[in-house]
Amino acid sequence: MSVLVVIPARYASSRYLGKPLVELRGATGQAKSLIQRTWEVAQQVAGADRVVVATDDDRIASASEAFGAEVVMTSSEARNGTERCAEALDALGGGYDIVVNLQGDAPLTPPWFIEDLVAGLQNAATAEVATPVLRCDGAALNGFLGDRRAGRVGGTTAVFGADNQALYFSKEVIPYTPGTYADADETPVFHHVGVYAYRPSALAAYPRWPVGPLETLEGLEQLRFLEQARPVLCVEVEGKGRAFWELNNPEDLPRIETILAELGTP
Repeated sequence: MSVLVVIPARYASSRYLGKPLVELRGATGQAKSLIQRTWEVAQQVAGADRVVVATDDDRIASASEAFGAEVVMTSSEARNGTERCAEALDALGGGYDIVVNLQGDAPLTPPWFIEDLVAGLQNAATAEVATPVLRCDGAALNGFLGDRRAGRVGGTTAVFGADNQALYFSKEVIPYTPGTYADADETPVFHHVGVYAYRPSALAAYPRWPVGPLETLEGLEQLRFLEQARPVLCVEVEGKGRAFWELNNPEDLPRIETILAELGTP
């Protein structure tokens, strides 16, 4: 199966203006933009046939082309990354069996998350959309709870059924978990990793659906599938000892730079 990886990126983020061009320092102290670090992750994904950056912003396009990325210009009308991926696929003329949406704020995404996600969708003949989920340890869960106590909107959590079909995604910490956990404890909370794999038919249909109340309230694009009664397959992935976090707020920068340094990422 042919796989296209699209990295949607917009400058006008409501929570973090210009986020794709924010620079992060790695183990050597070298500064690279968030979009470049995410693109470098995509380059490591086994089985990816093509990687493109999809944006409506000339600054992001110029920066991406400068480090060697292929850029697809999309309209400013795209309301989220999924709609931008749909535009990019259309602009490229289709021709791919699976399209991966690797959001441009995830420089810590291990390549195997994407590889396992694609394999999960390939092996589920009736699935149209899939997304990774990572079981939180105590340290990750405490990070979620700390963000909420501070009034910050941090990562997203997911709950799913025995068939691995998503029941709900939220920026609140779900399910409710009384008690406390030590850093290394296994918890019942799953961190939703902001990557998606779509079959082209589902991706093409998505922009035509109305934005529902849950998507509006949570600000989570994947809820449009659930509100249209279209199942979303949750693929559990393993951290293998690596910390994972997205750049959601300026306060996340030091945390991500520390992890990049610990991983030895240049």
